[in-house]
Amino acid sequence: MKLFLLAGGLLALSACSTVDKPVTDRIQAANRPTLPGMPPVIDWRNIYSEAAAGKLSPAVKDFPSYLYVPNSKSNTVDVIDQKTFQIVNHFTVGTEPQHVVPSWDLKTLYSTNDLNSTLTEIDPATGKKVRTFKVEDPYNMYYTPDGKFAIVVAERKKSLDFREPGTFNLVESVPVSCRGVDHLDFSADGRYFIATCEFSGELIKVDVASRTLVGKIALPGGGMPQDIKLSPDGKVFYVADMESNGIHMVDGDAFQITGFLATGKGAHGLYISRDSKILYISNRGEGTVSLLDLAARKLIAKWEIPGGGSPDMGNLSADGKVLWLSGRYHKEVYGFDTGSGKLIARIKVGKGPHGLCVYPIPGRYSTGHTGITR
Repeated sequence: MKLFLLAGGLLALSACSTVDKPVTDRIQAANRPTLPGMPPVIDWRNIYSEAAAGKLSPAVKDFPSYLYVPNSKSNTVDVIDQKTFQIVNHFTVGTEPQHVVPSWDLKTLYSTNDLNSTLTEIDPATGKKVRTFKVEDPYNMYYTPDGKFAIVVAERKKSLDFREPGTFNLVESVPVSCRGVDHLDFSADGRYFIATCEFSGELIKVDVASRTLVGKIALPGGGMPQDIKLSPDGKVFYVADMESNGIHMVDGDAFQITGFLATGKGAHGLYISRDSKILYISNRGEGTVSLLDLAARKLIAKWEIPGGGSPDMGNLSADGKVLWLSGRYHKEVYGFDTGSGKLIARIKVGKGPHGLCVYPIPGRYSTGHTGITR
């Protein structure tokens, strides 16, 4: 039996490890430093606990359930009703829109129009565009977990531009010594992020508070890294590699590659299920979606699109029952029933649909991309 001295005397706890471990976990969590200003981590064993089905923020609970599809080759956004599968709005944006990104406070969406250097603001309460901001080379966009900065991923100019949310005034441009920087994700404590460099086959690590590059590693054999996603327990970053046709596992703290799993041709997008048990991997080059059991780190299933397709970017519905993905080279959007793996929707849209945003979604705040919430 273990004894703990408290102000009022002695507290006895059983020596049984099933009692001791939760106490230890709570003590460690309380003492673990995080990025100053970020919302507290509710459950260190599952950083996505607040992005579970049903946990809609008051900021988004009254928004209509739409899909926002940026058509990169049509310079438009299609807005689709998730229930009827019908396009309910369609509007032009800037040249080559790549992703539709939720703001940190969840109240606004932005289309990142890469080639004419603009952001188009979209009101998710109405599904209509509002105004345009001039922002240089916004291939993708993220938010620091404290909400202090929007990070514009300027792929063409090889930089990560830290900007003021809302105004998008430039605070600092951080050059990166790699080619094709495009996706990133944050550590559980928010103190650093890892970004993928598609054209040089590298990963970079950036300290958030100091906004400095602190590390760079190359993927084995080069590769073409795409999306990146942190595991629910915060221990592993999964990196989709379109050239190696699978996912790398990366220890973020040590910044070392620890393993690889072959998933399918053109592994591209990564999405965590609403119960944090499954990682969905879109294999764009073969028209499939692979399922990874996150606890076991084992591939358990593969879904196929009848007749083929090109599943790219998207997200889970708010209730987790549908996985929505854009069909990059087929001018369509796919909806998969996550219970059966069956394709339940195939919706025609504009040319080159890319970073599809499902909205609204659960979570307290957004770190960007097509809707990463915690």
